[in-house]
Amino acid sequence: MITRRVVVTEPLGLHLRPAGVFCEESLKYESKIQIRKGTSLLNAKSVLGVLAARVQCGDEVELICDGPDEEEAITRLAEILTGDKYN
Repeated sequence: MITRRVVVTEPLGLHLRPAGVFCEESLKYESKIQIRKGTSLLNAKSVLGVLAARVQCGDEVELICDGPDEEEAITRLAEILTGDKYN
């Protein structure tokens, strides 16, 4: 299991479209992937879960990945949250 703290730089936070991109990318990995915001721990593979976190620009979240492809997953998902979402 690995974790990484990330400050979200998406200007509107994780509203529907960025949350969808994030979840779509999460589903590509075998690892269990979660987001922690404050005391909430949410499934990163669920659009509704990600939207429920109400992540805004400037918020710090913690990505938690556990599985065989955790290194690749955490690196790519951190890139999405920090602005390199479509490359």
